[in-house]
Amino acid sequence: MSEDFLKVALAAKEAAAELAPLPRAPKDAALRAIADALVARSAEIVAANALDVERAEQGGVQPYMIDRLRLDEGRVVAIAEAVRQVADLPDPVGEVVRGSTLPNGLELRQLRVPLGVIGIIYEGRPNVTVDAAALCLKSGNATLLRGSSSAYESNTVLVRIMQEALAGTEVPAGAVQLVPGQTRESVKELMRARGLVDVLIPRGGASLINSVVEESTVPVIETGVGNCHVYVDAEADLDLAVEILVNAKAQRPSVCNAAETFLVHADVADAFVPRALAALAEAGVTVHGDARIAAHGDGVVPAGEEDYLAEYLSLDIAAAVVDSLEEAVAHIRRYGSGHTDAIVTRSVTASRRFVALVDSAAVAVNASTRFTDGGEFGFGAEIGISTQKLHARGPMGLPELTSTKWVYIGEGHLRTGEGTVIASPAS
Repeated sequence: MSEDFLKVALAAKEAAAELAPLPRAPKDAALRAIADALVARSAEIVAANALDVERAEQGGVQPYMIDRLRLDEGRVVAIAEAVRQVADLPDPVGEVVRGSTLPNGLELRQLRVPLGVIGIIYEGRPNVTVDAAALCLKSGNATLLRGSSSAYESNTVLVRIMQEALAGTEVPAGAVQLVPGQTRESVKELMRARGLVDVLIPRGGASLINSVVEESTVPVIETGVGNCHVYVDAEADLDLAVEILVNAKAQRPSVCNAAETFLVHADVADAFVPRALAALAEAGVTVHGDARIAAHGDGVVPAGEEDYLAEYLSLDIAAAVVDSLEEAVAHIRRYGSGHTDAIVTRSVTASRRFVALVDSAAVAVNASTRFTDGGEFGFGAEIGISTQKLHARGPMGLPELTSTKWVYIGEGHLRTGEGTVIASPAS
């Protein structure tokens, strides 16, 4: 382990111990100081980001990745506002998850406590740098941030601004740390820092997530890719279905909750597909469809297995006609990523069956997939969307960044072979 990495890891561990017992007020004050500093120094942030964007453009990075990377003054203000929203949220630390008084008189409580030091490994989205730091700070955790080298200039400036803002608060500046270095070795150091880092959260594409899950010796909360579906049921309102589909795909195609496949019941395919193809074409979307989809339009690209497995993150969408709700669910189970899947239907029976059968982190009924988001759910900024089933699933807000501890209070309770006795106080 390099000296540079050890230095920031130890600083984060020390800061985590100082941060954990702090009450809500100083944490909220620190978050508002960060938000104010981001707005006040937005020109500095945008200038650093411009260097990253220029390098990405010269390197031939795909447009959707550049969109994720790019910051302007409006996006910086939005990031700062997300930090303020986190400050306004309830503090999960110290919340009683459950409790009781046991028959022997012991008072038992399970309390939320910080995880400790959280490592975040993520791709070229500098807003994640601030979102992650804010959520970790509010939940009493220190964070070690390792963004991609493509956002190195942006992340360096953002972390420096946050640390300088914290210096004037009760929260230790060491609570927010940028992992030094831009090479693969610095990522490996974070993944192998067991004992210094309590949990890792990878946020990005499938290759990044798989690499962290397979190679890390630190416990991992797995966030997944977003191969999201919109299923148009036999009893759908077709006008509504077209609007939901276009919004789910085209409102912002480069994010994980954008739809990547639409499925339509055969009973309404003749009425729905031509309208959907026209609306998607108007939005600039290329449809990759099966033969029954292609029969309704000349511009449909033939779809194969790779299309139904794809997280396009672009103005492309796969499509297929299915003969039943059950076939739609089978398609989603085979090709989906367990992120978000939607049904459009006027049938309460169909919606309930879809919700019961689809095994995803979020299921939408007559709504766009784009709502699976910490901000939209009222959590403030999110640290990621977990598609695993342990500890946290779906948008990860503040409670998902805590663990618990058991506290029990007695009056001299002693456990004996025959039961509980109360010790007599010393005279």
